[in-house]
Amino acid sequence: MRIHSIMYVSAFAMVAALPAAAQERSFNFALRGGASVSPEYLGSDQTEAGADLGFTFGSLSWGGMTIGNGVRGVPDNGVSVRGAFRVIGDRTVDDSPELAGLEDIDTAVELGFGLTYQQTNWMAFGEVRKGVTGHSGVTGTVGADLIYRPNDRWLITAGPRVNFGNDEFASTYFGVPTGSSSSFAAYDATGGALGAGLEVAGTYFIDDKWALEGAVSYEKLLGDAADSPITQNGSEDQWRIRLGLSRVFTLNF
Repeated sequence: MRIHSIMYVSAFAMVAALPAAAQERSFNFALRGGASVSPEYLGSDQTEAGADLGFTFGSLSWGGMTIGNGVRGVPDNGVSVRGAFRVIGDRTVDDSPELAGLEDIDTAVELGFGLTYQQTNWMAFGEVRKGVTGHSGVTGTVGADLIYRPNDRWLITAGPRVNFGNDEFASTYFGVPTGSSSSFAAYDATGGALGAGLEVAGTYFIDDKWALEGAVSYEKLLGDAADSPITQNGSEDQWRIRLGLSRVFTLNF
């Protein structure tokens, strides 16, 4: 579950605490809820169903200053800064008995920021994230999308992704400690480019506030992630599907 611009939520909370001004202030965003299918854990060949939750930053207006063009607005061309957010589900022996002897990993929340270069029909981005729960490693993603708007109702994007992780991240999810009681041989996983693939996403705007959103992504694990005994027992091929309903909100304060 990828949630763009989550850092603006924290920014909004700090801004809202400031003394009221005479000018109008507003915060525009969208929330998404639905269902998803994804691997049981990184490197697994089994999938599981789960919840799909998402947040999209639209705009923040404070007096004469405005950031963003709104959820339904077309982003300005050029370079912009955005927040970055990713959730990786937990990994437990109870759910995946083949991992007996390895430590459970809590649900991971990663926060960070990214840069985007936007043009009318395509965009490129890069982002860096730090694990705040589940792991304390550093991860990142670079990618690009073609953007297709056949009419006012549809928005379709498609493009490649490359995912990175440092040694701590790779060790957490793909390493096997020496002396482990698991059936896997000891393995020291190091960081780098750990996966590459493609994502195709589509949004159908039902009306001014509601939209149906879906995405299909494929990632092939690379490097030490692919060579890990955990992945060799599972699969290098990681598929994810999500479908949800989103609603736009505008808060005036």
